[in-house]
Amino acid sequence: MMMNEGMVGFHLVWMLVMAPIVVIPFWRICSKAGYPGWLSLLILIPLVNLLFLYFLAFSEWPSHRKFR
Repeated sequence: MMMNEGMVGFHLVWMLVMAPIVVIPFWRICSKAGYPGWLSLLILIPLVNLLFLYFLAFSEWPSHRKFR
């Protein structure tokens, strides 16, 4: 039982370290694309993150609309 609790603690620390490493670049991408930066938090939700990537990849970005 003690080993399992240690692993849970390790995973929590790992998530807290990795979350900013992933979210910060997506925050910048969202901002540059013309979307609110808080949308980058969607990258932390399983399956939603894949939908979000496809949305970013294939949608017309608001920042590009003003150039047309």
